[in-house]
Amino acid sequence: MRWSQMFVPTLRDDPAEADAASHRLLLRAGYIRQLTAGHYSMLPLAVRVRAKVIGIVRAEMDAIGAQEMLLPEMHPAEPWRKSGRWDQMGQEMFRLRDRRGADMALGMTHEEIFATVAQELGSYKRLPQQWYQFQTKFRDEPRPKGGLMRTREFTMKDAYSFDIDQAGLDASFQTYHGAYTRIFERLGLPALAVDASSGMMGGAGSTEFMCPAEIGEDLVVHSPACGYAANIERATSRLAEAEVAGEAGPAAPEPFGTPGVRTIEDLATGYAAPADRQIKTLVYVLDGALTLILLRGDHPLNEQKLVDATGAADLRAATAEEIRDALGALPGSLGAVGVTALPVIADEALRGRRSMFTGANVDGTHLRGVDVERDIAVGTWADLREVAAGEPCVRCGEPLQVERAIEVGHIFKLGDKYARALGAEVLDPDGKLVPLVMGSYGIGIERAMATIVEIHHDERGIVWPVAVAPFHVAVVLAQSDDGAVTAAGEEIYAALGAAGVEVIIDDRAERAGVKFRDVELTGIPYRVTVGRRGLADGVAEVTARSTGETVKIALDEVVPHVRGLLGL
Repeated sequence: MRWSQMFVPTLRDDPAEADAASHRLLLRAGYIRQLTAGHYSMLPLAVRVRAKVIGIVRAEMDAIGAQEMLLPEMHPAEPWRKSGRWDQMGQEMFRLRDRRGADMALGMTHEEIFATVAQELGSYKRLPQQWYQFQTKFRDEPRPKGGLMRTREFTMKDAYSFDIDQAGLDASFQTYHGAYTRIFERLGLPALAVDASSGMMGGAGSTEFMCPAEIGEDLVVHSPACGYAANIERATSRLAEAEVAGEAGPAAPEPFGTPGVRTIEDLATGYAAPADRQIKTLVYVLDGALTLILLRGDHPLNEQKLVDATGAADLRAATAEEIRDALGALPGSLGAVGVTALPVIADEALRGRRSMFTGANVDGTHLRGVDVERDIAVGTWADLREVAAGEPCVRCGEPLQVERAIEVGHIFKLGDKYARALGAEVLDPDGKLVPLVMGSYGIGIERAMATIVEIHHDERGIVWPVAVAPFHVAVVLAQSDDGAVTAAGEEIYAALGAAGVEVIIDDRAERAGVKFRDVELTGIPYRVTVGRRGLADGVAEVTARSTGETVKIALDEVVPHVRGLLGL
């Protein structure tokens, strides 16, 4: 390939709209261009990288016996209605109607559609099955950002396992876990496997693969001491024994005046009520039902934990008017003592707590001496609190670390939820019809590309790992108007190509500095520079993009030297 003939529209300056390193560099280096918010055109260099990423993922999927398919991007509403997700998905699903008035959707994911195909399996003798595809997904993100990190149209490798029972699913899940570990190693991504929420997918459990990065939208909690790791939506920590209960208080809660108190801090500083001795009362509307959520005063709520605990499809904080109508007070004086008309969900950290402080549902009044299990009609206990850095690990007791990370893969144990809904059943060894037990396994291809850039870049541009680079080597003609330089460079270029090296020659009529800058910006791993000075000495310069180290190599040794660098 010749640079003079390839479309690589590099930019000298950072685009103003770029809000992540990968976004900035993929735009500057001529890999992508935005069509509209959340929709990007993949230019020639990006297509080459994307093909490399897909090739690595495909190789590992094939290695575990998965079979590649390609299912439709547009789906009828019926399978989604059967699973219950037509309404659950809400505004993130792109919906339309065809000319006959039938409801359709652009696929956000394909559990329902793969389950429909699986209806033809028929017998346990055809199990297990592993199916996968590379397909475009559509999600109407309210705030697309980060370039390829969060888009409304993207390529997903989604795979699905089909087994006869839970033991089979567990085995499939571990197989994919191993495959994902190998995929991310080959992509040059330091992915950490963490316990995660299954969210809208449902099922018995899931694992995310997370790459630590400042631009990450997720928080990962982990203990370097023992290896515990979880998304903050699932993470928990150990509570000190002294914090579990507390001394017994009065026989019944005692009201006391607290004029002007609006916050946990107000009550702590003005009335000697430490935050960990307070009951924080939040009021949420879960699927239309006003619900009280209780936590310790020093513990924040993690909303995803609340969703997971309740299965709520629609969740929002109640308005001040709704709260006043239901409880007779405004936030700042709320509590659950004596409340029986509303459901109450309490965080596990409150279990067994005595002599606590909480609002009395009278403005400017609180209660002291509250015994949670004696005085409050808790309907559901759940892990709702969000873990903080420094808290003791639930396994080893050492301080937990919390850091930002990018989700690059997610694997789910779906169970039989979708098979039951879609009628994907097989005959078991006893001749009985049973639903298939499914797993789902996803990797976002363009997100993986962007994450590689986030991990592998410097002040001069992208630094692609060799495995995914658009070209292995760029041959740069330092003086393209010099016949001898051009002839020597063309000879090396041809020889590298013949030796199986993916090579591009920069034959543009540009200054050497411009060419060097573009090779660095685009992240090609090695540069072979042919110029008058080196030619006079019978050498070319070979520069490694990752280190900047340059060595002079005899012209007839350039090809074997480069092949050695590439491990060919």
